Amino acid sequence: MDFTTLRHHRTNRCMQNSRILTLQQSSRILFRMLFWIPVTGLSLLLIYNTLPYFSFSKDFDFIAERSLLFQSNLYNTCFYIHIAAGALCIGTALIQFSRYMLKKSKAIHRISGKIYVAVVLFLGAPTGLYMAFFAKGSFWERCLFMFMAGWWFTTTLYGLSTIHKRNIVAHKVWMIRSYAMAMTAVTFRVYYILLYLLDWKLMENYQFSLWVSVLGNMLIAEWIIYRQSKNYLKSFSVKG
Repeated sequence: MDFTTLRHHRTNRCMQNSRILTLQQSSRILFRMLFWIPVTGLSLLLIYNTLPYFSFSKDFDFIAERSLLFQSNLYNTCFYIHIAAGALCIGTALIQFSRYMLKKSKAIHRISGKIYVAVVLFLGAPTGLYMAFFAKGSFWERCLFMFMAGWWFTTTLYGLSTIHKRNIVAHKVWMIRSYAMAMTAVTFRVYYILLYLLDWKLMENYQFSLWVSVLGNMLIAEWIIYRQSKNYLKSFSVKG
């Protein structure tokens, strides 16, 4: 094989590798768009739908069917704190996972992260745990809500612990798990509406949507972590 032919083959290989690399980059961008556009849209919709509750009207279905519980000042207070905390967490989390924002302003990333962590640990998870004891459904649904509150608190605490140890990879992993719990408020409503349109019975719809939302979000989070982690089992460690 002469030099000209060899150079031609090398050029073809470089062009093929370049096309493969471009295709891989394009597919990653497309996947992010297909994931983040609906996630962002649904998150903002949830926040928007939360705002009317702060008229403190008792005419909402959720409040009307739990009218006895809302006679308790403690439950009443926990409810409004919890929905405010959930909306705030979902909003700040969008900033946390924005690569553009992380590149442009690390200060905003840190501030929004501190807000997210503080809200989860001191407001969202504790009020969620309290309300879990009175959740609609069977004993198992109440247990699931308790688990959600505990796992949301734990993953967020680990996310805080790992960033203090300068372990960026572990911090990202635990915050993905935390965000998956926060997003159950969104995914539950998506499943519930879809099944409602399919004429599922309300209680069966509620229970199925709840379990699928929690377990589904956890599995999606672990799948994302698995794809990004070379040592997946070590992603459960909080050591620096």
